[in-house]
Amino acid sequence: MHELRRRPAALRRPAGGNGLSRRKLLKAGAIGALSTAAGFGKAAAAAPGRFPEGFRWGISTSSYQIEGRGDRTADCIWDTFARRPGAISDRSNAEIACDSYHRFQEDVALVAGAGLKAYRYSISWPRVMPQGSGRVDPRGLDYYSRLTDRLLEAGIEPWVCLFHWDLPQALQDRGGWTSRAIADYFADYAQLMARHLGDRVGHWVMLNEAAVHAIMGHGSGEFAPGLKSEAAMYAAMHHQNLAQGRALAALRAVGGERFRLGTVMSLQPVRPGGGRAENAAAAALWDALWNRAFLDPLFHGRYPPLIARSLEKLIEPGDLATIRQKVDFLGVNYYGPVYRRVAAGGFLGGNWGAPPADMPRTAMGWPIDPAALSDLLLELRDRYGDPVLYITENGAAFHEEPTAGRVADTQRIAYLRDHILVCHRAIAQGARLRGYFVWTLMDNFEWTHGYTAHFGLASVDRATLKRTPKESYDWFAKIAASNAI
Repeated sequence: MHELRRRPAALRRPAGGNGLSRRKLLKAGAIGALSTAAGFGKAAAAAPGRFPEGFRWGISTSSYQIEGRGDRTADCIWDTFARRPGAISDRSNAEIACDSYHRFQEDVALVAGAGLKAYRYSISWPRVMPQGSGRVDPRGLDYYSRLTDRLLEAGIEPWVCLFHWDLPQALQDRGGWTSRAIADYFADYAQLMARHLGDRVGHWVMLNEAAVHAIMGHGSGEFAPGLKSEAAMYAAMHHQNLAQGRALAALRAVGGERFRLGTVMSLQPVRPGGGRAENAAAAALWDALWNRAFLDPLFHGRYPPLIARSLEKLIEPGDLATIRQKVDFLGVNYYGPVYRRVAAGGFLGGNWGAPPADMPRTAMGWPIDPAALSDLLLELRDRYGDPVLYITENGAAFHEEPTAGRVADTQRIAYLRDHILVCHRAIAQGARLRGYFVWTLMDNFEWTHGYTAHFGLASVDRATLKRTPKESYDWFAKIAASNAI
């Protein structure tokens, strides 16, 4: 999950393990139940509110936000960043988080209890490769094997994301994403995970929200690693794109046609603040940075003209061909549009603009605009070659008070309902949308907000770590069971 900052407001498993052979896993559908075009299109209009047969209902999490440190021996950049005074609003950290490293069976049971058939989770790079390259920690590999096996036993399809911002600090010390060498490190890491989990995992996500990591982590400095440099931002953009291309090729070499490979982007329609013409240039630049800097190289093999000159010195012969890899799907993380205005002295000459006064907001001040999601999905159809799409994150934080120990989160239910309705309409209009993953399973460490922003379908008692489903959990379970809204 990303943040729209508001200015206006155990050891290796013994041989035999749990008795799951590769044959049994394949039969269970780990590899065999991959996306196809069958069942979509005409089925979308079969009944009012009904989704196509085979539509995936799932849920997403990230390693750093839920796992806790466990027996991870090496820091990631967010461990380092969280130690900075004032970096995290409630002065918390993710040493414990939701302790999913020890409680993953309980969390898989939560996913299964909602009848969800797909779970997107990320791998902690420093948990499996403490230095980011070289030595492998077998305890980390074993953890993700056990998690994956438990998901399959529960009838849940595992979707693995390779990078959700928790870069090994050891790699950051060698330049991190500002160093071109990281593309090879990432490809080697991706190949390691594919060889370890590839007999059970069919869907692979390369990066989560590269724009957020590049812009907010390297440009404005609001996220880890906390750099404030235009040069670092552009280097992180290009090297993430390059690493993604090399990882796609590495995974394809391991899994061939058995794998379904894709990536996840945070995509936001960008609008001039206040609807004013003088803010149009600020909006266009932000759109190029946030959206086009990752979409255009992947699908068109070029960077958008507005920022191309800032990236040209980073591009070596063959880079754009490496980046323009075939993907089987694009994951879309959508929370709302963003507004930009001209601001002298602001980041890249701009700042956040105010949404329309009558537009509803979340507890974090983020504008709520489901209609913009429809525009986005149809633009991807028309401008980027009609890719297979999944909503891989959608959700909202609201102020919540438990009633008799249970959260009656009616605002979240309304938010999800309105966005799912838009997804249904977009399918009817020809968008190749194949699934919807809600963000997120449970309230977790929400980056710079610590534990103060709640996005989960289940609450987590910070003293006991007990998970308690909210009313939205039961509501979403009914949507998934009926495959209709």
